[in-house]
Amino acid sequence: MYAIIDNGGKQYKVSEGDVVRVEKLRAEVGEEVTFPVVLVSDGETVKVGQDVASASVKATVQAQDKYKKIIVFKYKAKKNERKKQGHRQPFTEVKIEKISV
Repeated sequence: MYAIIDNGGKQYKVSEGDVVRVEKLRAEVGEEVTFPVVLVSDGETVKVGQDVASASVKATVQAQDKYKKIIVFKYKAKKNERKKQGHRQPFTEVKIEKISV
């Protein structure tokens, strides 16, 4: 069984027991969170729309962290104009505990 959840303008395919990195959530480590469900499949049938209006996915927050740093380097040729920036995107790591339909 798997579900497609919605978080931060992105969709993630999850199953029970999966560990997923989603957009940063305002939750403490160890806290339980729920996600809205877009689609649920049990291998034979697929449910979407009104069929999954009451469905939810429960997950436990395992970590609040940041991804590896990426370098953003902008320059204009022949103008001696350079700008170097670093960026680390924050994320929340959650473990999917239960998919309820």
